[in-house]
Order: sequence, then structure tokens, then C-alpha cells
Amino acid sequence: MKDLVVVAAAQPTCSAAPTKNGVSKAAATPTTDEAAKNGHEHCTFHHDMELDHRPPTRESLLPDMSRSYRLLLSSLGEDPDRQGLLKTPERAAKAMLFFTKGYDQSLEEVLNDAVFDEDHDEMVVVKDIEMFSMCEHHLVPFYGKVSIGYLPKKKILGLSKLARIVEIFSRRLQVQERLTKQIAIAVTKAVDPAGVAVVVEGV
Repeated sequence: MKDLVVVAAAQPTCSAAPTKNGVSKAAATPTTDEAAKNGHEHCTFHHDMELDHRPPTRESLLPDMSRSYRLLLSSLGEDPDRQGLLKTPERAAKAMLFFTKGYDQSLEEVLNDAVFDEDHDEMVVVKDIEMFSMCEHHLVPFYGKVSIGYLPKKKILGLSKLARIVEIFSRRLQVQERLTKQIAIAVTKAVDPAGVAVVVEGV
């Protein structure tokens, strides 16, 4: 996969527009108030700076998902009642829920108040954070490494929380461009730095 870089401004409401060199820069997008004017005023599921929706409780999805995987096996010409496949639909459903557990996580929960006041204004960089995600176009895994750098403005973030931020957004159905942008916006929202850079390297 092509390496991408997102440079986010210090405001969390932005989106990335690709340029010729594979570098995306922040641009303004509708705020939550503006989104409310577009028919979402009664929606209780806005989270993580997107107009997406939390699914129902994860465990409640298992029966329907298991039936869907059973149908998929039948459609492939397999016998879902044979010994080796009897529990496969349920196992596959549980695996998919695990691979997409980021839908049930929020930035606030992950940060857990691990933002600290500190008189530090030099760049903070964490390199080669392991990343695993699911391509939303084909439902197949993609993985790689993420490097994050930010310029603090009197606030710093616990270093382990950067890896957790990566996990929130990678454990969803994704495309690499959006994943990169979401990580940058989340770091911006967490510590309001002077600037953020994120590099996602797919392998």
C-alpha cells in the first residue's frame, strides 16, 4: 500500500484532501451543530468526530451474524452441518466483532485522563506502532505500522495512549486514507498541539 501522510491543524474538525505527493492537509468540515441541521439532530450515536453510528451491543449481534456466515458457507457449496464447520459460523462472527471492536471504543474512554500539563514544546514522536485493520471494500485484513509526531503546547499525552488511539480507528472497516486522518484528528483533539503528523505504512 502507498504510504500516506496527514498534517492536521490544531482544530479537530477537519478532513484530508489528497495531493499529488500523497500528502493530505487538513480542511474544514461540518461541525456537530451543522450536522444536526442535516437531519441528525435526534441521533444519539455520534462519536469519534464522525457521523457514523455505534452498532447494538456486540453480543446481541452474534446470532444474526452466525446465521449469515452459515448462509455464506452454504453459498460456497459447503455443508455447514459437517463436523469441521459446525461451530465455524459462530467463531467467524466472534472474530469479526473482535476485528471491529473499535466501533465500541471512544477517544475519551481510551485517554482516561492521561493528558498532563507539561512545559514542553519539542516534538514528541512514537514510531512503528503495530496496526491491523479490515479493508472496507473487500473485508480482508491489511496491516502495517503507524508513526505519530506532535508539537505540544503545554500538554502531553501518555505515550501508550498513542498506540491505543491507533487501535480505536484501525479496528474498524477502513481505508488507509481515512484511518490516517482520524488518528491525526484524535491526537489534535486530545492535546490541542501546535501540529500533528501521522505516517501509515502498509505492508
